[in-house]
Amino acid sequence: MNTTILALDLGTNTGWALHHLDGSIISGTECFKPQRFEGGGMRFLRFKRWLSELLSASHSINAVYFEEVRRHAGVDAAHAYGGFMGQLTAWCEHHNIPYQGVPVGTIKKHATGKGNAGKDEMIASVQSRGHAPSDDNEADALALLHWAIETQEV
Repeated sequence: MNTTILALDLGTNTGWALHHLDGSIISGTECFKPQRFEGGGMRFLRFKRWLSELLSASHSINAVYFEEVRRHAGVDAAHAYGGFMGQLTAWCEHHNIPYQGVPVGTIKKHATGKGNAGKDEMIASVQSRGHAPSDDNEADALALLHWAIETQEV
């Protein structure tokens, strides 16, 4: 596969995984918690700047997949997710990068065999593929990346 793919688990603690042209995979978690004395929109500007830094460091991104969440624990989480998704899709459009949301159940079913897998099961699933995620956000991004590599023709 000669494609650079970015997979994202959007949120205040955004999990990410990047598949490079040479087949290597890097991943991590980036925190976009609002900082003290910072306006509400600054976290989204920092997110957009981070995306651009990732693009610059990897030279190109050919496709972006993100976890599509239909239900949120609360209003704040829903607002944050919507803000990150709006920034991401606008950024992708600006850079002419195709993007696709993937339902959570689809990712979980591919990773573990069941669509309602818990955080520990998702972490164990990506560990069995040789990754060492620092948290469930990174694990979810890695699981999404493997779904994209194995099921999408990118």
